[in-house]
Amino acid sequence: MTKAEIQQVKNRFGIIGNNEVLMRAIDVAIQVAPTDLSVLITGESGVGKESFPQIIHQYSRRKHGQYIAVNCGAIPEGTIDSELFGHEKGAFTGAIGERKGYFGEANGGTIFLDEVGELPLSTQARLLRVLESGEFIKVGSSKVEKTDVRIVAATNVNLTQAIAEGRFREDLYYRLNTVPIQVPPLRSRGQDVELLFRKFATDFAEKYRMPGIQLTEDAKAALLAYTWPGNVRQLKNIAEQISIIETNREITDDILKKYLPEQSNASRLPALLNSKDGKNFGSEREILYQVLFDMRHDVTELKKLVHEIMTERGHAPMGTAQVVPSSSYYTPASPVVASETAPGMPTIIHSAVKPSANMDDDIQDTEEYVEESLSLDEVEKEMIRKALERHRGKRKSAAQDLNISERTLYRKIKEYGLD
Repeated sequence: MTKAEIQQVKNRFGIIGNNEVLMRAIDVAIQVAPTDLSVLITGESGVGKESFPQIIHQYSRRKHGQYIAVNCGAIPEGTIDSELFGHEKGAFTGAIGERKGYFGEANGGTIFLDEVGELPLSTQARLLRVLESGEFIKVGSSKVEKTDVRIVAATNVNLTQAIAEGRFREDLYYRLNTVPIQVPPLRSRGQDVELLFRKFATDFAEKYRMPGIQLTEDAKAALLAYTWPGNVRQLKNIAEQISIIETNREITDDILKKYLPEQSNASRLPALLNSKDGKNFGSEREILYQVLFDMRHDVTELKKLVHEIMTERGHAPMGTAQVVPSSSYYTPASPVVASETAPGMPTIIHSAVKPSANMDDDIQDTEEYVEESLSLDEVEKEMIRKALERHRGKRKSAAQDLNISERTLYRKIKEYGLD
């Protein structure tokens, strides 16, 4: 399609930006719309994936049929089959009447399955049958029913990794992923960040009937430098906050930074997926290993600095750390214990020195200790615990903070005993 035609689509669906990857995603959505092929939209939470199934529906022959959007991560596991496929009266406690279900309601139309990676395996099997034959069975029934539905799915989960871990069916993945559409994260869209902020600021000025806010040049630079872990959703929320709260309508760098959360290790995780050094991480586990490695590296560098300072002053440092390859054979004069690290990371050999009453005295005998190692599960548990504390036990807010679905958070809370 021409740029003018794509621009018409952007205007119609309120899409702002000129990033090449975004433009390509819109083009693919329009091209695949007239067909009945299944489409899988991938991208981080908050990038605006929900616009693309609407484009596909409106430019298809099904545009006069039903369009139903379903958030699979927000429906409890015990009721999701009933929501999607319907149920018979008396099928379970509380089923006081017959329910048609989304696949029955959307016959001749389109169903958008958001967060499809959160579906239970049993529901995935039912969905696969619909994709293959257009058939489904209501909960509590034995009658096979037919439906003619176009399925568009979206996820922020790495489905390849989920397949390897047995959480997602491989056959369903290939059925859904007939045509893939990748929506880029906000941090990789360059000047689009400024365009979006300006649009949101204008919208909120009209909504709240107040003068619009303007960014200074240094504020624009800060806006572009930020990594936006919450993507477009986060940018919109910050634009609204500033529009309401700030009396000074010219927003400087200092004012803007008050509304930008500090970049913690947790918020760096999405950025690692697109690291500039060419590393590609296939799973959350690999990402967390990299964060742990970076943290351990920082600690090691700090210890080296302290060692150099103490050596210059003629003292032995309180603690030393020596990094050796994990495959190396190390034979110290006295017993030294190597702390366990993640696979592929260096092993850190620690020794602690007992200080004498006078630091100028001869170095006393040393005693060895093992630094407590942080397992991946411990780090994940601690991050979840802190998120729950920050939001005073509100699981929905904690899940948004952690950039995971509520269902995943509930499962992790139960797994780690954080009830």
